[in-house]
Amino acid sequence: MQIRTSRGSGFTLVEIMIVVAIIGLLAAIAIPNFVKARTTAQTNTCIANLKQIEGAVQQWALEEKKPAGAAVTLTDISGDATKQLKGAINTDINCPAGGTYAVTTVDALPTCSVGGTHVITQ
Repeated sequence: MQIRTSRGSGFTLVEIMIVVAIIGLLAAIAIPNFVKARTTAQTNTCIANLKQIEGAVQQWALEEKKPAGAAVTLTDISGDATKQLKGAINTDINCPAGGTYAVTTVDALPTCSVGGTHVITQ
């Protein structure tokens, strides 16, 4: 009497466990890098927005002949005074990290409510 053992194509439990462990290890390495890349991209976008707002404030001040200490708002720089910037700078502009922008005077740099690394460095 012969005992037939059929070893068909398939994976053993040990092989599947090894593959799952390798995938888990790769995910543990990759996910923090993706989160860091997203945070860096948000910070860089916020800084670019702040620089654009700063340029718009300076242009508005020149066109309106405002002194360095003059008060300014986001509404001022999105109005008819800066026709070239209308649409590019609007009062709905927000930080990609969820913050909001504010400007106070012509000579002050715009700020982001998120703060931290979201500042213009000159």
